[in-house]
Amino acid sequence: MMKTNEFNSEIIQIADAVAREKGIARHSVINAMEHAIAVASRKKYGIENEIKVTINQQTGEVKIFRLREIVEDVEDNHIQISLEDAQQRNPELKVGEFVEDPLPPIDIARVAAQSAKQVIMQKVREAEREKQYEEFKDKQGEIINGTVKRVEFGNVIVDIGRGEALMKKDKAIKGETFKPNDRIRAYIEEVNRDNKSYQVQLSRVSNEFLAKLFAQEVPEIYDNIIQIKAIARDPGLKSKVAVYTSDSSIDPVGSCVGVRGSRVQGVISELKGEKIDIIPWTEDTAKFVISALSPAEVAKVVIDEDKNRIEVVIPTEQLSIAIGRKGQNVRLASHLTGWNIDVLTDEEESKRRAEEFKNSTELFVSKLGVEEVLAQLLSAEGFANIEDVAFVTVDELSSIDGFDEELAEELISRAQKLVEKDNEKITEEVEKLGVDAELISVLALMPKHILDLANEGIKSFEDLAELSVDEFNAIIPESGLDNERIEALIQLAKEKSE
Repeated sequence: MMKTNEFNSEIIQIADAVAREKGIARHSVINAMEHAIAVASRKKYGIENEIKVTINQQTGEVKIFRLREIVEDVEDNHIQISLEDAQQRNPELKVGEFVEDPLPPIDIARVAAQSAKQVIMQKVREAEREKQYEEFKDKQGEIINGTVKRVEFGNVIVDIGRGEALMKKDKAIKGETFKPNDRIRAYIEEVNRDNKSYQVQLSRVSNEFLAKLFAQEVPEIYDNIIQIKAIARDPGLKSKVAVYTSDSSIDPVGSCVGVRGSRVQGVISELKGEKIDIIPWTEDTAKFVISALSPAEVAKVVIDEDKNRIEVVIPTEQLSIAIGRKGQNVRLASHLTGWNIDVLTDEEESKRRAEEFKNSTELFVSKLGVEEVLAQLLSAEGFANIEDVAFVTVDELSSIDGFDEELAEELISRAQKLVEKDNEKITEEVEKLGVDAELISVLALMPKHILDLANEGIKSFEDLAELSVDEFNAIIPESGLDNERIEALIQLAKEKSE
């Protein structure tokens, strides 16, 4: 059996050794040991007791106490003591304070010692994690250099100096392989205090990694003279980067490319040959989309703000370039600009326009009772349906060649009666479906749009509150409401549902 003095001395030696090896404070190791001995003590004195252990940081002397809280009415003698009994020891004691009963020293046998060792190591790991968190929490969003320690099922564990970081399989560029001792650069995507395994999470596929690489290669970006406005990335294959500067004397694209491509080549090399298109950012949506589809040549752009869609017309021979392999070019352009892009060849557009012209002409002849020539004139001016005619002004319609004020008034009157009749039918259907009248009033949408919502099960504020903006737009792509207004309506629905 180890003598008490020997045991006390060994505790101090162990604490000093662990503190030096792990690079953590000595008092943290002592605290871990106190906790460990408390665990071992409960095995001897009963787990129902509350045990307190103190270790003298100079001598290593261990003292063990049973703690009991002072209460008015004792419910558990193991952890509580009455105020009367406590004051027999010390009259100044009060309810809520604790009485410490000294316990005899324990002989930490092999099983108890193993338990103590496990708790000590757990506490040491917790201290190490806390230290790593404090060191790296302010480095989130930065690029870090490290060395690969090992690879487990595609996940890469990286030595980052004062600890380890994890780059999950899906955060590595597809096709990249790593082996132990390889040097690696990655973006610190997350630093998590509570993570029990790897607190520092790395990524090589994030857009931010690409942006940080450009900041390292292009001083104007680092100094914020040139801004990266948007990035769309297919990691390891291709990226599109939109750049902008308010300084008219600087070419943002040329600055990022560098002399003979020296700057962008540095980024490409780090990303294992990932192709990068650098394009100028502009508030002009049409110009931005045309640039984003580079290297394809665009003949015409038609913007539909209500649907957040852009129709791009290109020469037939440019189709494969505009779309790209497996749709990559148009997909990245769409992500970069934030618009849904439909690519049509000039031949396809011509056929579609002809079909739309034919359909709208037939509609006006059958519904409005006009001659084919007049119907064609309406179609040629961009009128596509009865609602377009119903809500136009007399002045606008009479300004078309072949239309006078009297004819314009008559056609508008006929269109409005048709719309009104259709709305009455739709309103009846909406009522049958049981749509909340207050919801109809608040939305202030056309009856057909209310019916579209009802057919999707949106009949009350509770139903609307569960929708997202994207889901609302998917049901009614032509609602005429912008995303901010839709968000406000959904928020109002949530408030009314509470």
